[in-house]
Amino acid sequence: MLIKEVCLENFTHLPQAIRQGASRIELCDNLAVGGTTVSHGVMAEALRYAHEKDVPVFTMIRPRGGNFVYNDLELRMMEADLFTAQQLGADGVVFGCLTADNQIDEEAMEMLLGAAGGMEVTFHMAFDSIPAADQAAAIDWLVEHQVSRILTHGGPLSAPLNISAVQQSIATANKRLTILPGGGITADNAVTLATQLGSNEVHGTKVVGTLG
Repeated sequence: MLIKEVCLENFTHLPQAIRQGASRIELCDNLAVGGTTVSHGVMAEALRYAHEKDVPVFTMIRPRGGNFVYNDLELRMMEADLFTAQQLGADGVVFGCLTADNQIDEEAMEMLLGAAGGMEVTFHMAFDSIPAADQAAAIDWLVEHQVSRILTHGGPLSAPLNISAVQQSIATANKRLTILPGGGITADNAVTLATQLGSNEVHGTKVVGTLG
């Protein structure tokens, strides 16, 4: 069965997304900048509602838009938000930290993975900022650190889904973690793209149709 992860901004369209067949929710605020962390209140109510319907929720841990290079103060904020997500019962969390030269910030990631304390972790589209030549090593590092999945568009979001780059990541991951394709996937093309990629999960704002 194809798992459809719906990316939602706050609570507004959550009930509709679940009615339309969302298998999992990625919960964030500020989709215009690629998603940031929602408020405590939004997180609590979204988790309560989704869990009543047996739908898991992964919450975005990102203190601002822009790049994925975070200073110590921002990392402290992210750590606090991870503890909140854990305390409220989030099924998973979504974050990614890079160094200024677009490699995984291993020290920052290790701290945040510790704070995630056993929740499933998705490394988000920060992955697409890592140079293609370094992505295989990045996948290996994430596998070694028990990250569950990588969300990727295979390249810049402004371009169509890069099928060959996503296929390359799927081959490199070799079932050690899930490669989650996202960006430009809709209810109309989800099954076709998932079949073409050999993926059983897709991600997007429209994977269960238009909301609102």
